[in-house]
Amino acid sequence: MRNWKYLIAAAAVGLAAFLLYRTLSRYSLDELIAAVTAVPTARLLGAAGFAAASYLCLTFFDYLALHYVGRPLPYPKAALASFTALSLGHNIGLAALSSGAVRYRFYSRWGLSAAEVAKVIVFCGVTVGLGLLTLGGAALLLRSELAVDITGLTRPIIISLGMGCLAGPALYLILSVFVHRPLRIRHWSLEIPSFRLAIGQVLIGCINFAFVAACLHQTLAAVADVAYLGVASVYVIANATALVSHVPGGLGVIESVVMYLLPHDNLIGPLLVFRFVYFLAPLGLGGILFAVTELVLRGRGSAFDRHTPGAVKA
Repeated sequence: MRNWKYLIAAAAVGLAAFLLYRTLSRYSLDELIAAVTAVPTARLLGAAGFAAASYLCLTFFDYLALHYVGRPLPYPKAALASFTALSLGHNIGLAALSSGAVRYRFYSRWGLSAAEVAKVIVFCGVTVGLGLLTLGGAALLLRSELAVDITGLTRPIIISLGMGCLAGPALYLILSVFVHRPLRIRHWSLEIPSFRLAIGQVLIGCINFAFVAACLHQTLAAVADVAYLGVASVYVIANATALVSHVPGGLGVIESVVMYLLPHDNLIGPLLVFRFVYFLAPLGLGGILFAVTELVLRGRGSAFDRHTPGAVKA
């Protein structure tokens, strides 16, 4: 039992290092330096700040999820598991499996069962979907003319898409008020959270993607005059495409969609900076953090676990 857990840990760290190398090896050192230096320092710092704010929001995905399954943990533990799992999962792809495996490594150590970890993963996945739908719907409705210019679709279609996007979170909130039993769909059973948790999912999910879009906007604004809501709409489309494709880190997918929908010159530099700031820097930090925690958090006797009654031995 212990051996396969260590194999998961070693595989996650190794894969993170490989993805970091593979992404960077596609560019020469001169190209990387030129791409970064082309973005003004103020824009680079702004992008880094919004990226940090996004990952801070993501920690509350797990914090809420742990309350949802009835196994709340102190925020620092939820934040550690969330950042480590998502900084790796964003780049590895197949997030439910990749970040899920890392989450299981942490939460099983702290007493959660496999079923409870699975519920945490589903809850976080639903929060991602709610955030995408809410931000995308709001952007489409608030700047429908801009969405028409970007996508080439007619205004009635854009309005319908925007309303359809917002209908999903609205229905979810309604269900959280009136449905108090598990919702069964064929062989699937979904426990609807309380209204407080559901509204928290919608708000945190939306705020997270708003920060990610702001990070992208900061880099793109260095070379093109683009509106924030336009970038938000494009990013939602690009991120949804990346999630469906399961390409590690949306590598190439996000860039292709953004460059197609925002046809400006010299976008590759800002997009590369965005990938550095939002994906690769957290990947490097998350890989190191995961490796360190594997050395520190070993069993009931570790200093971190002494404060958690009932923690199980890794």
